[in-house]
Amino acid sequence: MADPVHSLTSPLLAGSRRALAKAITLSESTRPEHEAQAQALLAEVLPHAGKSVRVGLTGVPGVGKSTFIEALGMALADSGHRVAVLAVDPSSARTGGSIMGDKTRMPRLTVHPSAFIRPSPAGGALGGVARRTREAITLCEAAGYDVVLVETVGVGQSETQVAAMTDLFVLLTLPNAGDELQGIKRGIMELADVCVVNKADTDPPAAVRAQTELRAALNLLTPHDAPWRPVALRASALTGEGIPEVWDTVQDYAGTVDLALKRRVQNGLWFDELLREAVWRAFQRGLDAGKLRELRAEVEVGRLTAVQGVARLMSG
Repeated sequence: MADPVHSLTSPLLAGSRRALAKAITLSESTRPEHEAQAQALLAEVLPHAGKSVRVGLTGVPGVGKSTFIEALGMALADSGHRVAVLAVDPSSARTGGSIMGDKTRMPRLTVHPSAFIRPSPAGGALGGVARRTREAITLCEAAGYDVVLVETVGVGQSETQVAAMTDLFVLLTLPNAGDELQGIKRGIMELADVCVVNKADTDPPAAVRAQTELRAALNLLTPHDAPWRPVALRASALTGEGIPEVWDTVQDYAGTVDLALKRRVQNGLWFDELLREAVWRAFQRGLDAGKLRELRAEVEVGRLTAVQGVARLMSG
């Protein structure tokens, strides 16, 4: 490789966790000079990325996402994998920083030499997916992490964002799945490639019933010609029960689905998202700020509908 443009390139490609942390911080910065540096770095390491298995995980609060991720991550790291966890936190309204402290909820995985955990503030991004999560995934892959786990804030229709940037989407539920299914929107069920009834050890009969209900629901939601039939499993992050079966299912999925095609689709969606963002920024720069404030105020007090306000803004 030619001499690297960015000072972080060589240590990052060598697997330095310190360099990876710095690179992700750089990619998350909103300062124009940092953004230019981050893009130069990404361009250099991009040929070394794309070789991981990307797994998105979500579930309702209290389902034990972080505990489950730690149990799965420890099992993988102990077996020779290098595991990166991108845990997207809600943002603090005051500081803009992460408020849930994922590292404190994964104490064993945090200190494992083959693991890297990065809590990132959602920053108001739709669905709790950090704006630069895709870039963080690329950087983790370039640093040699062959499994990337992306934990999202919670369940919602907007979790389609994380499904669009990962290869496999895992939905965690609790043994009382009857109640859970009522609270989970159909959209999130349709995204799930694997459903896992976590905390199965707390009530084994209820966990079995939940698994049966989930299988029936997934069967109804999955087209008959789909290349992959979503799977419902039981596990306990506390005891380790079912964790190997979850990873076996991930590997089965990777051997069944065309991951290369998924990556091309993911890259296209990434481009579309950034294009919309760039167009919106360019549009804002060309706006009359005073007129924008005036029209917004009229909409807020009810003198104009939102449609009328936008129409007047667009008409100049």
